[in-house]
Amino acid sequence: MNTIFRKSMLSVAGLAFAGGVFAGPIAAHANPVDAKPAAVAVQSAPKPQGDQSHISLNDEQTANAKAIIAATKKAGLPERAGVISIATSLQESKLENLGHLGDMNDHDSLGLFQQRPSSGWGTPEQITDPAYSTTAFLKGLRQVDGWQDMPLTQAAQTVQVSAYPDAYAQWEQQATDLVAQHWNS
Repeated sequence: MNTIFRKSMLSVAGLAFAGGVFAGPIAAHANPVDAKPAAVAVQSAPKPQGDQSHISLNDEQTANAKAIIAATKKAGLPERAGVISIATSLQESKLENLGHLGDMNDHDSLGLFQQRPSSGWGTPEQITDPAYSTTAFLKGLRQVDGWQDMPLTQAAQTVQVSAYPDAYAQWEQQATDLVAQHWNS
């Protein structure tokens, strides 16, 4: 028997023994006849990933967050869609409805979501309308299979196709808080 094979078999046997030692006492006391299913906590929203950022909002930014929530509700989508939308807007524009920024502009990106007329998001007038731009974002989100269960940053990135795909995650907690605060108001 070669040495590598023998050591592999001993390792497997050792793991099986260790598993039996730890599980054995628990399994020995289990009574399958009286066993009842354990209660399982259902988490309604995933825990935010990574370090979180937060900014103080002025009245205009708060109004834009409320406009995103209203458009999400009008589209018949759940709170999670509002969280993804607000986090996306926090990353793209800090919830400011940006017009053309001249030399500081990223191509022809405009509005709350930095959508581009040249990419088919709409006209400049449409993209700078919070209700329209949110509806356009949500239309893209609906086309992402499984968006409800995927990490926020993955859902947002699939719609936005950003050069910084992981940046959306940092806003998840603030977006969650804003939706919780304003969803029913």
